[in-house]
Amino acid sequence: MNRINVMKPWLGTEEAEALASVIESGWVAQGPRVAEFETRFADAAGALFAVATSNCTTALHLALVVAGIGPGDDVVVPSFSFIATANAPTYVGARPVFADVDPVTGNVTADTLLDALTPATRAVIVVDQGGVPVDLDPIRAALDPLGIVVIEDAACGAGSTYRGHPVGAGAELTAWSFHPRKLLTTGEGGMLTTANSEWAERARRLREHAMSVSANARHASVLSPPEEYLEVGFNYRMTDLQAAVGIVQLGRLAEIVARRREIVADYARDLDGVHGLRLVADPPWGTANFQSFWIEVLPDFPLDRDALLARLADDGISARRGIMAAHRQPAYAGRDTGDADLSATERLTDTTLILPVFHQFTADERGRVVASVRSAARRAVA
Repeated sequence: MNRINVMKPWLGTEEAEALASVIESGWVAQGPRVAEFETRFADAAGALFAVATSNCTTALHLALVVAGIGPGDDVVVPSFSFIATANAPTYVGARPVFADVDPVTGNVTADTLLDALTPATRAVIVVDQGGVPVDLDPIRAALDPLGIVVIEDAACGAGSTYRGHPVGAGAELTAWSFHPRKLLTTGEGGMLTTANSEWAERARRLREHAMSVSANARHASVLSPPEEYLEVGFNYRMTDLQAAVGIVQLGRLAEIVARRREIVADYARDLDGVHGLRLVADPPWGTANFQSFWIEVLPDFPLDRDALLARLADDGISARRGIMAAHRQPAYAGRDTGDADLSATERLTDTTLILPVFHQFTADERGRVVASVRSAARRAVA
């Protein structure tokens, strides 16, 4: 029995040809392809500026640095997220303060953020969890008058929409991921988008050791101009090899999103009538790209989440536990991370799982997953 993976990247001959072209050019580090990818991605994301980075975590780090967040500041983040969301404030010496999430979407709301604010809060990071768009307008309406910077962690969000626009367009700074589990992949890689020209310019310098002259400009000159290092910077660059793949992938994004939404619609139809399961769905304010298709195992389902995962594994299906609760992880369990009620986070962490969805997913593979879930329910009852 062939194993069904939870996710597979969709890469093909166009990406291979793009890589070969970069290799033949002799310029494989950060250069013209990165600049092209930044321009194209900014257009697609509805952003004025885009700064390519080595991954989404480094983009989040740069976002906090250019926003002026540092020691003594609090940054409110969801605990219901990959741990990088909490790590980024820690990198700048700030305190991550955990907020709860909406029990339906898995995203923070204006109310859950307000419940977690402290007198030292200078920024919040909101997440489009699993590609479900966060309801940003009420959050900006609540926090902008307080002078709190709103950063969007759109690691999972490429191709999702919020009120008819790409997610991330309404935040002051947005970080993106191109990890292989994301819809648009460059192997590793990330992007920072913003409408603030000064923040974008500083982020470009900081990702390249804060050099006053970019590597691209230095290599383009026969006599390289002298450079200065204007502050302590980082090595957060993307390569032209990665960017070349990203350009091809970006051209496929609409097709990738359409395919995933088709698969999820088929799942919803095939699992209709299975009691005790709640399937993630579009919220009223936008459309999800379904980077992760998660389901919640409710108390009236015959098995708990872990038992259902075990049954799927017995049938060769590699599903995954749902999103972690960062406040439970050893890295943060002993820290002071606020005192907000995190009951929805803990429930979702304990009861959700992610089912396989990827572009090449066949009807037969989906049928195996559905049959396994339905059989688990029947056998448990029996």
